Amino acid sequence: MDRIDTRAARRLFLQAHALMDRPAGPGKGADLAALVLRLGFVQVDSVNTLARAHDLILWSRRPAYRPAHLRVLNDRDRATFEHWTHDASVIPVGFFPQWRLRFARDRDRLRRRWKDWHGSAFHDEIDTVLRHVTEHGPVHSAEIGGPRPEKSTGWWDWHPSKTALEYLWRCGELAVTRREGFRKHYDLTERVIPPEQLNARLPEAEIIDWACRAALDRLGFATSGELAAFFALVTPAEAKDWAAAACARGEIREAGIETAQGSLRKVLLRPDTLETLGDLPEPPRRMRLLSPFDPALRDRKRAERLFGFHYRIEIFVPEAQRRYGYYVFPLLEGDRVAARADIAAERQTGALHLRALWPEPGITWGKGRTERLMAELHRLLPLAGCDRVTVADGWLRETAAQG
Repeated sequence: MDRIDTRAARRLFLQAHALMDRPAGPGKGADLAALVLRLGFVQVDSVNTLARAHDLILWSRRPAYRPAHLRVLNDRDRATFEHWTHDASVIPVGFFPQWRLRFARDRDRLRRRWKDWHGSAFHDEIDTVLRHVTEHGPVHSAEIGGPRPEKSTGWWDWHPSKTALEYLWRCGELAVTRREGFRKHYDLTERVIPPEQLNARLPEAEIIDWACRAALDRLGFATSGELAAFFALVTPAEAKDWAAAACARGEIREAGIETAQGSLRKVLLRPDTLETLGDLPEPPRRMRLLSPFDPALRDRKRAERLFGFHYRIEIFVPEAQRRYGYYVFPLLEGDRVAARADIAAERQTGALHLRALWPEPGITWGKGRTERLMAELHRLLPLAGCDRVTVADGWLRETAAQG
């Protein structure tokens, strides 16, 4: 079995996620659509301590990108649509026919599961909500249904009409036509998705084959479980069966990836992938600030195996118990995760404020790295809506502790 060392595996993975390229390009229109297609999807998240996850993911590869560019691409050009992978995501509209498999499977699964979470009252609202949208056009959750609690405590106390809206969206009856702020506006799917994609129908077997191939292309190498988890469109059993059949046909093969911990992990890859390893470019030397939900780091276990980078979101950890901070950003330097930083946009004062930074084990933090960090923070100012960088006293901390 062929072996791929850790450094080559990192570079192969980063190349698949457009992080070995020099960050350049207009970051809008066809260029932005091509980037979303290359990544496969971009996770949407509401936290905005610096910039929202989807905006930071796209900006880190296209510094000219601005949030309005994605709104044009999605809301006007309809080159993407919003739906579910492992979480809410922006997805190339060309994938819409494949997502019909997800719609069909979610229809019964969510009806049963959400009964336990939200109660069964939303079942009676489904037809009413669908009729309302049909007759009146796009709506958001506050525009339909009865009185709301004075203060929401989260998704688990959704009003039945809100639950019905989300259910109809997850089942493909409704689509997100736009967001205002971060609030979704829903309309009939046929009024959102272009006819070419709306009317296409694919056999289930073809969708499973596509999902596994498309995931492998965007991961570079993977186990069958990682293939299933990438889009969360097919089951682990379906991905395992696909992998066995593809191996038997000689379309993929097994190889061993050396992990950062020194073990060998058996993965699947295309035969020609091994031939490309020597042609991978040197990564840019610049420091890159990444979203915690960046596709290169979203799979926490994979990130730990490849980069030796242990990361946990601490939003829900009581402040006194946090190891680092509320929302801490990884910093990629070349093909290594060099540090993590607690950074926030203090928009009332216009300051992008560096509170603290922890180098990763094995990283010596000197003047050169500080200069590259400051250059990155200054590049971030337009995206963050700030006009200057400020630094806390004692910002450089001890090396990050291992998880």
